[in-house]
Amino acid sequence: MIKRVTWFAGGVVVGLAGAGMAKRKVKEVAAQASPVRVARTAFGRVGEAVGEGRRAARGREAELRARYEGVEPVALADELHPDAAVLIDGELVDAGKVIVLRPATRETRRRRRA
Repeated sequence: MIKRVTWFAGGVVVGLAGAGMAKRKVKEVAAQASPVRVARTAFGRVGEAVGEGRRAARGREAELRARYEGVEPVALADELHPDAAVLIDGELVDAGKVIVLRPATRETRRRRRA
């Protein structure tokens, strides 16, 4: 008889603990899925996307203006050894994403016309 009471008491304790943990988890998920929080997250992501688009447009505009003014854009990856590392502000950057602008020479102008 004592075994049954012990197992019953253990089951009650485990059941209460599980129910408490489940209740806490449901409240956390419900708080994350609230309309206000979802809207804030969406607006934050849209803002980030707009900012990234503006930065890309400014970079492209600078590149086009440089070409118009006779400055030849050169991809940094073309100038470096394949194993070379590129650091910008202390962070490792893919060399293929870096463009260096330098004045066009007669030779580069001839190549561009050909």
